[in-house]
Amino acid sequence: MIVVPCFNEAHRLDAGAFTERVTARPWLHFLFVDDGSTDSTARVLRGLCAARPAQLSVLALPANAGKAEAVRQGVLEATRTDALLTGYWDADLAAPLSEIDRMCELLRRRDAFLVLGARVKLLGRRIERQPARHYLGRAFATCTSLLLDLPVYDTQCGAKVLCCNELTRSIFAEPFITRWVFDVEILARLMQRDRRGEFVARSRVLEHPLLQWIDVGGSRLTRTEWARVGLELLALAARYRLSMSRSA
Repeated sequence: MIVVPCFNEAHRLDAGAFTERVTARPWLHFLFVDDGSTDSTARVLRGLCAARPAQLSVLALPANAGKAEAVRQGVLEATRTDALLTGYWDADLAAPLSEIDRMCELLRRRDAFLVLGARVKLLGRRIERQPARHYLGRAFATCTSLLLDLPVYDTQCGAKVLCCNELTRSIFAEPFITRWVFDVEILARLMQRDRRGEFVARSRVLEHPLLQWIDVGGSRLTRTEWARVGLELLALAARYRLSMSRSA
């Protein structure tokens, strides 16, 4: 069950892409979390899900709570089902739905807990990002790697797949303290487990270089809001007792 957080996505939600994907993959289920949208997103989602209710469903939040909480509520809903895998995917489909197959296969084959999509520009891959966002992203990734003492390339790509089990439920049980960098907070919670000797973050988290990722207009993370990201990283360091590593 893949969670798709939605806030005012009525005009750019590609309903056909989701319908085609579940038609081709009978095992796949998308849970759309309507995060208190004020446009016609709710109506669009009801129409989309009515066509294939066994594979497309909606969880409506009473008010806008932000992407972090929408994802958290969606993943917790997935843990209440018999799904073996879950994850979350950006509604704009900057990462195509075809990547889900490859990420699920990698998770199973490597006995991973979490697979992160990574926007790495390599030969044979189509990764299109605005230069400013790319370089800001690289600076952010460096800070995150130092903070976590974990060599992660891309925490913020909106394409994630993970196991759906008791560990998942425990990681998502408490609300995130961050709004923009909850992906990093997930890793911070896993690092807490590593400090207890479980070694989830260091041995069962993998990054998957996407074959395609195309920047879609309408991103809500403005340059001004990037300043808040730094404050959230500091808040994570204080909450989860993280420190800048000399070896990262």
